[in-house]
Amino acid sequence: MKKREPSEFEQRVYDATRRIPKGKVTTYKLLATELGCGSNQAVGQALKRNPFAPEVPCHRVVRTDLTIGGFYGQTEGREIVRKKKMLQQEGVDLDGRGRVPADLVFGY
Repeated sequence: MKKREPSEFEQRVYDATRRIPKGKVTTYKLLATELGCGSNQAVGQALKRNPFAPEVPCHRVVRTDLTIGGFYGQTEGREIVRKKKMLQQEGVDLDGRGRVPADLVFGY
């Protein structure tokens, strides 16, 4: 089966995601704003289909409330544990409420 090529929009999402520095995160909303897209969910769907991980570090994108959000289409379980571990390995620790510290948010 042939892999599908990313759409132009998906490629723009991946290019912007590549710019998030190690040890930082951004939000789906900030990423959507950077792209001139009115839909945080569209950004999330593009990242869900990310065929370039970890070169496109989709684990560095979190919810607007700075909670972990989803990863590979999951919002709990093994993939979320993996996302948290990847962030922790980059120096991003969650606070006691499960949020990323605001000073680690990359705002483009």
